[in-house]
Amino acid sequence: MSAPRSRREQYSDATRAAILDAATHRFATNGFAATGLEDIAADINATRGAVYHHFASKKALFEAVLTEQEIAAITRTRTAHQSAPGPWQGALAALEAFLDQCVDPVYSRIVWLEGPIALGWAAWQEAEQKYALAHIGDILGELVAEGLLDPIPLETATQITFTVLGTAGLALAQAPPDEQPRLRAEYADVIARMIGGLRST
Repeated sequence: MSAPRSRREQYSDATRAAILDAATHRFATNGFAATGLEDIAADINATRGAVYHHFASKKALFEAVLTEQEIAAITRTRTAHQSAPGPWQGALAALEAFLDQCVDPVYSRIVWLEGPIALGWAAWQEAEQKYALAHIGDILGELVAEGLLDPIPLETATQITFTVLGTAGLALAQAPPDEQPRLRAEYADVIARMIGGLRST
């Protein structure tokens, strides 16, 4: 049983959470380049030093915001997958949950549009793989184990699926809002057909 947290620790945790909330709003609204730490501090009536107490730099703060977004997205897709009545329905439910995330204005801008700018392409790709690859591999592996997909090189199939999903995510993030519903439906249909093409006959 963990020891109760002191009032100072509770205050520190609350301040960090407030910084993350303010930063999420700023990054999603104004972008990484146009957001200053002083803006985030002002949003929560804190000093810039208070922000630096928790995050060494604006990049470190952005990484923490992106991590929150990625963990929340993976949690939603896992929940959708696990709540479905079977593995195939679960795979499709996870796909739908992922695409829903990609048309969310906060997630899409932070993860798909601002991520490569803030972190650099290589670090952003590494972050994406960290959160998505294992989840995709688990879903495909389950489909193979259940005999719903023909045996395939799982690592290669995971990488291909990751790339296809990344293409969909970026396209949806870049699309005008009035185009997103149509594109989301098209990506859902095409990706489901691509995976369905590997189904055992």
